Formats: sequence, structure tokens, C-alpha cells
Amino acid sequence: MDGFPLKIPEAACLGASLALSGICYYLYRKSRTTLDKLDDAPHFSIDGKLKDILKVTPGACLQYAVIEGAVEPAAEPLTSHFQKEFVGVLQKFMLKEHRLVWNSLSRTWTDSERVLHHRVNAVPFVLVGSNKTTVRVLCPLQASGIYMETTHEKFHQVNYGFGDIIGQYLSGEKLKGQLETEEMLKVGTTLTGVGELILDTDGTLNLRPPSNGSQYFLSITDFDTLLGEQESTAFWWKALAIASALAGAAVFLWVSRRYYYQLKVRWEREQERREFERLQTEGSRPRAPVTGPETPQDGAEEHIENACVICLSQPRNCILLDCGHVCCCHSCYQAFPHRRCPICRQSISRVVPLYHV
Repeated sequence: MDGFPLKIPEAACLGASLALSGICYYLYRKSRTTLDKLDDAPHFSIDGKLKDILKVTPGACLQYAVIEGAVEPAAEPLTSHFQKEFVGVLQKFMLKEHRLVWNSLSRTWTDSERVLHHRVNAVPFVLVGSNKTTVRVLCPLQASGIYMETTHEKFHQVNYGFGDIIGQYLSGEKLKGQLETEEMLKVGTTLTGVGELILDTDGTLNLRPPSNGSQYFLSITDFDTLLGEQESTAFWWKALAIASALAGAAVFLWVSRRYYYQLKVRWEREQERREFERLQTEGSRPRAPVTGPETPQDGAEEHIENACVICLSQPRNCILLDCGHVCCCHSCYQAFPHRRCPICRQSISRVVPLYHV
């Protein structure tokens, strides 16, 4: 009972909750910082005045700004492989393999997926404003947000034979099929961009990832929707951080309660031992000296007959009440896991010393 009684599962739970709450709090602070920057970011329309604003701005650069315009290609646009009427400036093609894997612990089949093929095509594009003013979008694949639409999705299911089914059960894997998807940022889509806005030396306007480390956003939704999504993300990270911290606090309080109980039991036993020794000292009487050749032999016999039934090395020196049995020494009594008489199993209310006359 020495030291803090922290068990391995409790230590694991406490460490996991502290680590998880720390990670969630870090992500919450990061989301909160991004949200504050979005709230403070100025909004600009893509028109002729935008160049004039940047010309009088130090460095011809706005570190964090919000613009909105229609997507137009700056080169030959991309055509969808599956819907020929769709043209765009960004195209992602992905082929995933879906399997069912047998989990021996839960005794169930669980889904598993693996990317077989992934390809991204891109052409330079601009955002067009009201009077044909354009802003070129740089590094769009580094941006966060939903800025592509699914133009094709098809699942190719696998047909099994009897031999395939037997083999799947033996190997513990079932091939479900392959999922084929295509996403595109289509020409003409209204896009909201949040990033660093600069005026190049050749007079072109560019939107690029912020050089100060702020988050770069491209979204097919409007700014208010984008802001609401970030608020929701920050709220959930905060809720997870609080829940993890509360779980850790609950484990710590549980361990502290058990430790307090152990200290209380130790203190009570120490008080009981001192009281027992005090009563034993007050009730002891001096024995008259006995002389004779048989004295050592009688003493040895008395010691053997009155030995504690538990340790067999100390004399019986206490009376267990209310049953009145005299069967053990006080040290063994204090070591009882439960306060019950070892002879009759009756509950022990108190213990008094056994006085020898």
C-alpha cells in the first residue's frame, strides 16, 4: 500500500485522456485562431478598384483577404472522362478496392479499403469578377475546403463462384468490388477564395497560400457557410477536449478516493494499535518470580499452548468481541482483510487485550 495506488489500466486511461485532451485542445486553439483570422479578413470584390487598393498597400500585398468570383481556365480546360459535357480546371480520379476482413476479436466482418489508383490533373485558372477583372489562383491543391464536385461514381461489384466463397472464408477476406470516382472543379463555378492577395510586377492579381502560415481556403460555398463550418469544427474540438479532460479527472478522483480510503484505514489501524498497547500496559500486572527446576519447561509448554493460530510464533494477546474468542495476536488481527473472527466468522466489533494473571 506504499505510494500512490495507481493500477496499470488506470494509468493507461489517465495518460490516454491527458494526451487526447492535449491534442484536442491544440486543434481547438488552431481552429479558433483560423476562425478569428477569418472574422478579421477583409472582403473585396474582383473589379478595377482591387488593383488600386493593392497599389497603395505596403508591398502590394494583403496577407489575408476574401474574394469571390467565377472559375475560368487560363489554358485548355479539362474534359471529364465519363461526362463529356463537363469541363473543368481541376480533376481527381480515384480507384479504391473495398474488402471485408474477418475480425477474430469481434467475430464480425469489417470494411477495409485500399487505393489502387489516384490521379490529379490541373490547368491554370482565374477567378473572374464583375467587369472581367481576373485573379489568378495559385497552388489550389494546397487549399482546404470543398471546392470540387463529384462528376462520376460507380461501384464495380465482383461476382463469386463457389470456389471463391470457400477460399474467402478460409483466408478471412472477401473482395466486395472497386469504387471508381471522378471529381472536378467545373468551369463557371462560383468560388470563394481566402488567402494572400498580391499585385505582381506585370500587373496581374494573384491569390496564393498565406506566407504567415494562415490557412488557405477555396470553397464552392459562400463565405458565411465556410465560416459556419469552421465554427462547428472549433466547437467539436473544444467539446472533445473537455470530455477527455473530464474523463481523466474522473479517473484521478477515483484513484484519489481509493488512496484516501487506504490512508484512512491505515490511520484507524494505527490508532487501534496504540489504544491496544495502552490498555495492555495499564492492565498488565507484575508476575511473582517462580523458582524451581520445572520453570523453563512449564514456560515453554505455556508458550506452545497459547501460540497464535495464524502466525504460530507470537502468543495470543487479544480477545475478539463480541464472540469472545482468543485465537490470535494483535499483529495478525490487524492483517485481517475482513474484520471477522477466524473461528466462528462472526463480525468483530472491538478488540481488548488478554490480561495474564
